Formats: sequence, C-alpha cells, structure tokens
Amino acid sequence: MLKIAVIGGADTVIGFKALGLDTRPVATLDEARDALHRLTRESEDYAIIYIEEVLAQELQHEIDRYKDSPKPAIIVIPGRNGSIGLGQRALRDAVERAVGTNILGD
Repeated sequence: MLKIAVIGGADTVIGFKALGLDTRPVATLDEARDALHRLTRESEDYAIIYIEEVLAQELQHEIDRYKDSPKPAIIVIPGRNGSIGLGQRALRDAVERAVGTNILGD
C-alpha cells in the first residue's frame, strides 16, 4: 500500500498526523534534507510527499530531481505562517509543462 508523508515544522505537520499521514517534523534545513532523502529512497512506499514551502525553497535542487517522475509526487504546501507563493508557482510550472502553455492566466 502506498503512503503519504509530510515534511515540515512541528506546528505544520501535527494536523496531518491526525489524518493518519506519515509526518516528519523537522526543526532545521539539514533535518528536512535528511527526511526528504530517506523518504525518496523508500519511494516504492511513498506516492506523495508534501513539504512545507520554506523548506522546499531551500531544497529546490533536490526536489527538481523528482519533478518528472510519477512517484513520489512532491507537493509544496504553505506553512503555519501562510504561503510565500512557491506552491502556486510549482503548480503553474507543472501545468505549463503538461499542456505546453500557461492556461492558468496568472
């Protein structure tokens, strides 16, 4: 059975734990990088990995390695303090790659 994981600050991931998702609370960028590497090495088990925007911004190079892979899908989510726009840009870029043009109009 495929799993879903969430990487982010403790305040961000706590709600996802209540939903039964595998959570990886991290306090530093190094902890986030380590969590991402561990989850992607186990990519046969993880179909989706959500990662908090502020962490994803710093780990973009590592995340980009998986942008064209069907599994795991790495999805950027806003943190407790709100969005910095990275998730919306990632969605726009993915749609543009799939369709060939920006159909979202932003």
